[in-house]
Amino acid sequence: MKDYAGTWTLLRLAVRLDRVRASAWILGIVLFTTASAQSNNDLYSTPEERQNLAETVETNPAMLALGGRAFDLTTTGGINAYQLVAFMATIIGLMSILMVVRHTRAEEESGRAELAGSAVLGRRAWLASALLLVTGMNLVIAVFLGFGLRGTDLPVEGSWSFALGCAGVGVFFAVVAGITAQLTDHTRSATGMASAVLGLAYLLRATGDAASASDDGPSWLTWLSPIGWAEMMRPYTEEDWAVGLLFVGSVAVLVPAVGVLIGRRDIGSGVLPPSLGPVEASTALRSPLALAWRLQKGSMLGWAIGFVIVGAAFGGVADGMVDVAKDNPDIDELLRDLGGSGSIVDVFLATITSLIAVVVGAYAVQSALRLSGEESAHRVDLVLTASVRRVHWAGSHLTVAAVGSVVMLFSAGLAAGLAHGLNSGDVTGEVPRVLGAALAQVPAVWTLIGLCALLFGLVPRYTVVAWVALAFVLVIGQFGEVLKVDQAIINLSPFTHVPDLPSADFEAAPLLTLALLAGALVAVGLGGFRRRDVA
Repeated sequence: MKDYAGTWTLLRLAVRLDRVRASAWILGIVLFTTASAQSNNDLYSTPEERQNLAETVETNPAMLALGGRAFDLTTTGGINAYQLVAFMATIIGLMSILMVVRHTRAEEESGRAELAGSAVLGRRAWLASALLLVTGMNLVIAVFLGFGLRGTDLPVEGSWSFALGCAGVGVFFAVVAGITAQLTDHTRSATGMASAVLGLAYLLRATGDAASASDDGPSWLTWLSPIGWAEMMRPYTEEDWAVGLLFVGSVAVLVPAVGVLIGRRDIGSGVLPPSLGPVEASTALRSPLALAWRLQKGSMLGWAIGFVIVGAAFGGVADGMVDVAKDNPDIDELLRDLGGSGSIVDVFLATITSLIAVVVGAYAVQSALRLSGEESAHRVDLVLTASVRRVHWAGSHLTVAAVGSVVMLFSAGLAAGLAHGLNSGDVTGEVPRVLGAALAQVPAVWTLIGLCALLFGLVPRYTVVAWVALAFVLVIGQFGEVLKVDQAIINLSPFTHVPDLPSADFEAAPLLTLALLAGALVAVGLGGFRRRDVA
């Protein structure tokens, strides 16, 4: 047991350090899920509305791929399982990956694990404490979700099947993140590898679910995905508890594998040897901008691929929303509250474009706050010892974030426009409309980058406020009108001022105002960074 010495001490430390972060994850997931379930209960309150949805979805591969496996859409429980299980399981899996890597590979990369290891601390204590922390978070989520879904008048057994299935996905990917943290010596690489496995699981699930629309499709692909296992527990539809053994068995196999990998590496290093670069840097690395691009290009590519997939998925189901909204006036009203006036297809595209833009905002915040990560790791000190001005260094990362945001929106808009154009038979007409709607969101995303620059330059200890702001604009954008939030609060979100294209007329004035605001925030932030001490 000496390999696990100090595990409980590290667990208590992790709980203390992440008490706010963990609580935010748990409350956000539980509140979003229960609120969505209650909304679905209200939207599909009559048998006719549920039957109309079933007839639309069960034979539509695109909607099945986007939502999930549809076992029984004649009940509100079945509708909630179709719409929420795959999505929430993916979010919980992502949470688990981020938390495990944060308390394993990130601790080694920063040097804190080596410092702590000078005391009585076992080799496996860091990983064990991280897995215990994340497993505990998933169990708490399962308990709160079970009671929360039951509180929306959904059946008890189905609610616990829903909650435990999603928690099982979270624990599975916590172990996957533990494995990737042993393979590489960089936090970004460990997170990227685990996220790639999560993305593959989602694609397998989506492909299998889409194939379930026909009798001869490869619907068995869903069984290859842990996210699919959560669906196959069949919440609210003849629950199959035996599927839960797949989570238990897979975790029981993977955990010993992590132990083997730990024994094959030194602290601070990974099992996979790092590739050595050339002795002399190429001319492409002789500027701060080139360095920023080199550091962030991998992340940019991964995000861009994800947005192409998301854009194509939403564009592919846009035409199907006509039938859904026609059969259920409540959905028509909800979409118009979110996406403005015009045809229901345009309203749907406007709603989805605004949602994608907020997710692009997550990329922008992550990319811009790379400044804070470079400073806290003291790598910026090495850069600034050369003939590099502070403003040029900071501006390079902000430039990459700004250009990357345009790339993300362009990728999503182009994919959505092509998918929608192919379905409607008007590619040349729809691609420019949908692509333009996506690119119109650029100034709002840049405003978030400006906020990151402001916080980094003036109050670097509070750069986490940028993530709080992102969560605020997400909630306000998607639920502000529905929840009847005061308009003054809604107007605080920069995305509120973007025209609801393609369902509304184009207006240049608000976009120009947002662009100027973003520029002003960046200027103030860079000015503050010039005058303060580097950590």
